[in-house]
Amino acid sequence: MSDVPQTQPAPQPPPPPSAPPPLSPKRRGRGTLILVIVAIVLIALVIVHVLRNKKPEHGAAPQVVTVAAATLGPMPVTLSALGTVTPIATITVLPQISGYLTEVGYKEGQDVVKGQFLAQIDPRQYEISKEQALAQLAKDQALLAQARADLARYTQLKEKQSIAEQTYTDQKFLVMQYEAAVQADKANVRLFELDLIYCRITAPVSGRVGLRLVDPGNYVTSTSSTGIAVITTMKPTTVQFAIPQTALGSVLERVNAGAKLPVSVYSSDNTRQIATGTLFALSNQMATATGTVTLRASVPNDDEALFPNEFVNVKLLVDTLRNAVLVPTPAVQTGAPGDYVYLVNADNTVSVHKVTLGPSDGRYTVIAAGLQAGQHVVTDGLDRLNDGAKIQPAGPRPATHAGAAGAGSAPHHDNAPGTASAPGATAPNASDASAAASQAG
Repeated sequence: MSDVPQTQPAPQPPPPPSAPPPLSPKRRGRGTLILVIVAIVLIALVIVHVLRNKKPEHGAAPQVVTVAAATLGPMPVTLSALGTVTPIATITVLPQISGYLTEVGYKEGQDVVKGQFLAQIDPRQYEISKEQALAQLAKDQALLAQARADLARYTQLKEKQSIAEQTYTDQKFLVMQYEAAVQADKANVRLFELDLIYCRITAPVSGRVGLRLVDPGNYVTSTSSTGIAVITTMKPTTVQFAIPQTALGSVLERVNAGAKLPVSVYSSDNTRQIATGTLFALSNQMATATGTVTLRASVPNDDEALFPNEFVNVKLLVDTLRNAVLVPTPAVQTGAPGDYVYLVNADNTVSVHKVTLGPSDGRYTVIAAGLQAGQHVVTDGLDRLNDGAKIQPAGPRPATHAGAAGAGSAPHHDNAPGTASAPGATAPNASDASAAASQAG
């Protein structure tokens, strides 16, 4: 056995994985064909979708709209404002003397006339004071009579130089003192008589009494600020409102010319007219904080529809424009060109027509420049129009439908302040609009 060591053979690395066998040409061509077919189908679907959604550029259907003709008519120039019903007089009846209230002669909410009995203050202490004043008057009158008798006697003695000159002079001044005392006593008597009159409290003005402020048995004083009752005149009354300084010039021009400007008063929600009156006073200063001037209108208020301190809407008629060009207010649009209307052309197309606006009453608007009477404008369906679009005027509506709508409709805002209809300028109906559009076409 040999001592030489034997070497071990080195480990061999694992063989590399074998590559997949190459695809055959037949299978490779089939996959490419499938991809091409899918791409062609997708492209076809996109083209079909685009063609279906593409809007035709030419031959669009005419838009059905409502048209109306511009007319000539009067337009009232009005100013609308918020107002407050302000009574002519609101009186807090205060006691003019002190004493216990023994009687109240009115009912809460009662209408009273000037001089009517309201309350009674205990008069006994003032009756006693009057008796004392009468007694003092009688005493001073007696002293005066005695002094005058002495003066007559001293006068005779003075003529005979039987008394000193000083005695005669003193007696004459004494008579004058007693005469002054008698005058003061008479004034005191009249003062206590006036106090007795004040014990019986009467209404200083005609009006309506409010809620009771004090009950019988209470001690009232002349310094009390609560008062016995509050009386407010109900008719006639006034409405106070403010207008902006920009409108003051036109109002002053009319007032200085002697015009009586009519005022219409509407309810706070502008749904109904409740009174009419005339403007009769303007404030002498402008409110610097708001740039407004306060005006006051007189209202008869015979039906007492206006309640003191009630908030109302006021419409002041300043002037009336004659032969103004009028269009329905919905025809007027405002946008990038400014104020404009859609003018109906002879070929039943519309064009954007800039106009200059005048006053409006809510139902009609005055076109000061840019439009003539007889031209037709679109009043309904304007949201789908553009410059040069073709239109088709709407036909007349069934009479029954229109009648039912008119009977069942709620009060419209056209009856509210600033929306009174212009006399002689009636709104064109659908049939008139259709006929006008056909004439224009």
